[in-house]
Amino acid sequence: MSPALCLRLFHYTHHHSSTTLIIIHPDQREKKKESRITPVMASASSSAASAPSYHFRSQGPIFSSKASFSVSTALARRRVFGSVKAAQVTSHENPRRRTQNAEGDIFVDNTCIDCDTCRWMVPQVFTRVDNRSAVIKQPTCKEERLSALQALLSCPTGSIRTETPPTDIGGAQETFPLALDIDALPGVFHCGFHSKKSYGATPYLILHHEGNILVDSPRYVEKLAGKIAKMGGVRYMFLTHRDDVADHKKWADRFKCTRILHSEDVEPSTSDVELKLEGSGPWNLNEDIELIHTPGHTKGSVCLFHKPLKALFTGDHITMYESGMSIIEQYNHCSVPLQLESVERLINLNFNWIIPGHGRRVYFKDGEEKAKSLEGLVQKHREKQLVFSSKFGNA
Repeated sequence: MSPALCLRLFHYTHHHSSTTLIIIHPDQREKKKESRITPVMASASSSAASAPSYHFRSQGPIFSSKASFSVSTALARRRVFGSVKAAQVTSHENPRRRTQNAEGDIFVDNTCIDCDTCRWMVPQVFTRVDNRSAVIKQPTCKEERLSALQALLSCPTGSIRTETPPTDIGGAQETFPLALDIDALPGVFHCGFHSKKSYGATPYLILHHEGNILVDSPRYVEKLAGKIAKMGGVRYMFLTHRDDVADHKKWADRFKCTRILHSEDVEPSTSDVELKLEGSGPWNLNEDIELIHTPGHTKGSVCLFHKPLKALFTGDHITMYESGMSIIEQYNHCSVPLQLESVERLINLNFNWIIPGHGRRVYFKDGEEKAKSLEGLVQKHREKQLVFSSKFGNA
């Protein structure tokens, strides 16, 4: 079978370089603003509330961290990563308002795992304080209130809450799926409702004339499913890698869609996916949609390349946080050197957008800026690997 469509069908077994990048937030859809990537440093007033609070918490225990690490990331084992620390501290505690929140109705509680979702969705309301999110400023207008409630609904652990019943939450639910950028990325939507099973990964919906594509799995929420059904349903559910599969089976049952996952990342919970990618690709899902094998984070990590939009959906392969571009090496399951090789192979690919599974999306104004950024990312991590090897050897 041709590599262009080497899909194995199982029937019903069923940081940052020195370049300037454009970081796109939801409130900047009409006009992209160019800004140098710097960590968000802000303080918030303290407020502890004793009154009852209202929240929309997903069921199940708070997760602690991605479980497995490779030898190449031994240095990361020695770090205290914010989200891991937060989860360990809060897993046996009752949720309570963080004192770092600004006074007012909306707040983040102590179960926050530092996934960054609310901060990239509504940076004017949420920021990072002491390794977790907090409300830096209460919404001051109807639009900000709506955006904050969208973040509340998207929080994978239900850690964003309100002091009074949010009577306007229904309106926020109706906004999902939420268009990313009507002009620059037409037909691409943020599904919201991130799942803690996927460590807070961002799920996307791509409208396509040959059938819509769900990229990674949101929490299964019938209201969201109903909205997606009205938009044409789902033909394919593309799972970028093994970490971000969440409620894939519920979505597959709802839409009878074809799930796609690389065979190297198939686990017992995904053994019945309909299409298992074999080999190193690339594979053409449609005439204008290409799947690119990018091993490293996991053996079976795959990116989706939307050619007309010049957009690359990267899963956990490449992302962007406040501190800069990242390969999330502290959660690498396979090989950091292999992941860096996969990043290098993307430099000559004709894309302008990185749409990641975690963090902010990135726009490159041209190929030169993209090459400089990706080369800088690779160089930074290779230098870190050399420093680690010189200190600890090849253990």
